[in-house]
Formats: sequence, C-alpha cells, structure tokens
Amino acid sequence: MAFVKILKNTAFFKRYQVQKRRRYQGKTDYHARRKMVKQDKDKFNSRKHRMVVRFTRTKCICQVVYATIIGDKVISQATSTELKKYGVPAGYTNYAAAYCTGLLASRRTLKKFGLDGTFKGKEEINGEEYHVEEEETERKPFKCILDLGLQRTCVGSRVWGALKGAVDGGLHIPHNCKNFTGFTPAEDKGAASSYDAEAHKAKIFGGSLQEYMEMLAEEDPTKYEAHFSRYISADIDAEKVEGMYGDAHKKIRENPDFEPSEKTTATWTRKGNNVTSSDGTEVKRSVKLSLRQRREKVRQKIAAAQAKMMAADE
Repeated sequence: MAFVKILKNTAFFKRYQVQKRRRYQGKTDYHARRKMVKQDKDKFNSRKHRMVVRFTRTKCICQVVYATIIGDKVISQATSTELKKYGVPAGYTNYAAAYCTGLLASRRTLKKFGLDGTFKGKEEINGEEYHVEEEETERKPFKCILDLGLQRTCVGSRVWGALKGAVDGGLHIPHNCKNFTGFTPAEDKGAASSYDAEAHKAKIFGGSLQEYMEMLAEEDPTKYEAHFSRYISADIDAEKVEGMYGDAHKKIRENPDFEPSEKTTATWTRKGNNVTSSDGTEVKRSVKLSLRQRREKVRQKIAAAQAKMMAADE
C-alpha cells in the first residue's frame, strides 16, 4: 500500500477560518466590494457613495449607500412599486420601470442635499449619452459608483436602465454607453463604433412592452386580458404606454418625495385558535403548546393507535 499523507489534519482545522456569512450564502462578492469601498489614505473617513441596484421577482430597488466600519448607511432609496402613485399600474421589473426607479432615486438624493435646483439632469429624454460633470457649474456634482452585486452585466440588461435613469436625473456615475441598447461595436480594428439613441429611447419608454401588447391583442385576446388586466383596468392600451412613462418622468421630477403608507390601528383579540381583528377580520392561529401538553398529545395518539390495532386483532 502506498504512503498517503494526511493534509487536512488537526493543525489544518485549527487554523481554518470560516468564510464571511454573506460569502458562503452567495450574496456578496467581497473582491468587488473591497475595490468599490476602499479609499486613499489621504481621504480617510470621507464618504464614498455607491448606487446599489437590485432586482427581486416583483420590483426594482435603487439605493444610494456609503460604507462605514460598523456597516453600510443608506442615504435614500426608491423602489419601483412607488411608481403606482406616478401613474404606472404594473410592470415593476421591466426596463422602463428600472429607468423610472433610477430617476426617482436620483432626484430624491439630490433634493435631500439641496442640489436638485443646481443639477437638473437631462430633462429631454432622448436616449443620447449624457454626463453631468460636463456641465459648467460652481458646485461639484454628486458622484456615485454603480454597484450591481452578483448580477450579470450583459448588453441591454435592466440594470443599465436604472443607471441611465440615475444619470439623467443628475447623479454623476462614471460609465459609457457600450452596454446600452442600440450600441454596435466596431467590426474592424480601428473603425468607430456606433450608438443608436433612438433604439435606447424606445426601450426607456416601454417600446418592447408596447410591441408585446399589440402582438398578444391580435393573436390571443384571452391571454392579453389575463396578462395585462391591470393596464386594462387603468384604461391603458399599447398606444398609451409611451405617454404613461412620459407622464411618470414629469411627475417624478415635480415631486420625488417619499410618502410613507398609513399605519393601521387595528387591535387583535384571541379566543382559542380564533383571532379576531377590530376591523372584522378573522384568522386561525394555533395556540402554542407547552412541552407537557405536546407529550400528552403524542401519548394520546399512540394510545389511540394501539387501541385500533387491538380492535383489529380481535
């Protein structure tokens, strides 16, 4: 038998360090985070802001965050579900909604620091490349770094919609347009690349959504009514999609403030497993049993099963 050396011995495990919680959960890329968060030694304790963009199954979340030793601090945030008050009844995870959410987070952040009057961003949304630092102003623009986490950065992704919305809103986020919809790289070495701003503008105003609604309305009206029931109830068809997002952009610029939802003052009373609210809602919630009650419950089940078996034998 060949000699086998044991590598992971007791000394190995004494020196083993468990990875950070968010690393072994697969939630944070710490290599990328260190590069975004670390500062020069002559800029100690100066805030380095990040524009964090995340997508869930139901909404888009944009936050302006800076890191401290004790953890991240959120300056402002916006979610695409807030677009309901700006006239967008549904579709909170598409490209156009991501643009609106980035625009909302941008205007909300600048208003918090009193910069919304100085940096108005790009008021005419035409999809063209825009950088706020190119404008001549006395004050420096509010700079952020785009933080995408573990999301894929493919061409035309929704994260670039949120980026474009934040930039058009007046934030200074270093970027280029090579990942935007409508960008065509150079075919030959030394040739110039091209960028079709109109194609990107169509994506910002829900062009793909409009095409899908028209196609589905012609081919399968039943499926169209099921998929776009919220749009139909709000009297929005394919022709009104562009106007809906255009009005939402104007309303966001007029009033980007966050309006908290009203807290309910309902009280709950319990009677056994039945719980009743002061507004008339009734739900069933099992009462937590003690250890003695649980053991007694198990004993009764065993006794009932034994009695059933004895009755079957007789």
